[in-house]
Amino acid sequence: MSRLTHINAPAGVFPATAYTHVVMGTGRFVAISGQLALDQDGKLVGEDDPAAQARQVFDNLRRCLLAAGGGFDDVVKLTYYVTDMAHMPAIRAARDAHMDPARLPASSAVQVAGLVSPQFLMEIEAYAVL
Repeated sequence: MSRLTHINAPAGVFPATAYTHVVMGTGRFVAISGQLALDQDGKLVGEDDPAAQARQVFDNLRRCLLAAGGGFDDVVKLTYYVTDMAHMPAIRAARDAHMDPARLPASSAVQVAGLVSPQFLMEIEAYAVL
């Protein structure tokens, strides 16, 4: 299991509320490609439903972390690519169902003009230290 240190408010930086500014760890680095709202058969989950898509994406991230020998406690960074920032509350709700809100990873959110297909509302990638 990795040892992670979370620094929510570095000196001179406004404290984060929905993420952690700095996460440090020792262990094996794992990069997980951006996950989409596809089930195990490659079918879209939650067309026009950001909450359903976010739940599926986080379930896919969970499976990827498990395959690497880890879990959400090992995640040091999430990057959210969203077609509309209005989807962020649904994403945060799905994230909070898997992660301790007191130990959130570093995060970035980027609004994009589109993803690989217009049905996808978000893509989320993760970095972990195991």
